[in-house]
Amino acid sequence: MIRRNRIAIAVAGGMATVLALVMWSSNAVGVQGTNVAQTNQAVEAGAPGDYGNLPTEPLAEAPAAGAPTDQAAPPIEAPPVEAPTASTIRLVAKSVPKMGDVVQDGDGRTLYRFDKDTPKPPKSNCENACAETWPPLLSKGAPQLEGIDPALVGTVKRADGSDQVTIDGWAIYTYSKDEAPGQWKGQGVGNTWFVIQPNGKRNVECLPAGVTVPPAAG
Repeated sequence: MIRRNRIAIAVAGGMATVLALVMWSSNAVGVQGTNVAQTNQAVEAGAPGDYGNLPTEPLAEAPAAGAPTDQAAPPIEAPPVEAPTASTIRLVAKSVPKMGDVVQDGDGRTLYRFDKDTPKPPKSNCENACAETWPPLLSKGAPQLEGIDPALVGTVKRADGSDQVTIDGWAIYTYSKDEAPGQWKGQGVGNTWFVIQPNGKRNVECLPAGVTVPPAAG
């Protein structure tokens, strides 16, 4: 009788244990399901700190090709193109009373040649103080011509590197003492300075008294 009671008690205890295990398993599954659901909700809501993840700034989208931007790129400027140098020097062939054929510049100043220069090759021998009294006619380009053969007009390089205009190889000058257009006070000075003609020859007309015409130098 005592043995039967013991068996009954053991069976009852075993059933209670099994029942307790079943109940614990159900609760654990329910708790895990709740945790998993909460975790999924937190991830979807972007809660900070979950799984060590931190919220990040959204990446800026690159502008589409050809789309306008807030700041326009500065325009690329092309290098300036230098215009060719145009000379403002003019040589004008004229015929004036008493003197005959002469060459004047654009301002009407009479032009001269110097017998101590050489035409072939062109060479100017009037420098320093001489060039102050007889300023050389300089040009950075081909002079504008009126009534003068372009084939006779050129330039000669002076000692200072400037280009002096020539006619038939002769360097040409103005005279500092010609005070007004059309004057020719330099005619025959020193028996070496003469008004130049359009063909490059010296003009020996209307010479001052006492001037001896030297042999032609060209």
